[in-house]
Amino acid sequence: MSSFDDRERAEEAKFAMDSANEFKVMGRRNKLLGLWAADLMDLHGAEADAYAKEVVLSDLEEAGDEDVFRKVRGDFDAKGVDRSDQRIREQMAELLPIARDQVMKETT
Repeated sequence: MSSFDDRERAEEAKFAMDSANEFKVMGRRNKLLGLWAADLMDLHGAEADAYAKEVVLSDLEEAGDEDVFRKVRGDFDAKGVDRSDQRIREQMAELLPIARDQVMKETT
């Protein structure tokens, strides 16, 4: 029974680590998205960094990506940035593997 308990604990630890890494990946993706959006809204330096943080924090409103999408969509509309919903979603998808790669390089 001890080896079963050890295996169960190892699986739980792996799940916790995978969940933490996925949280970091999504946060990194959202930061990258925020920097992309900031550039399109002509924000630079500290303003761009602050905006990227706003995008990261917007992901805490609800599960999934819709809160992040709504944040960027709303800000683009307010600033007159001409990007389609599809393009924003494509950018989110394109940034995900980049974010995953960055986070994995940091954790190894």
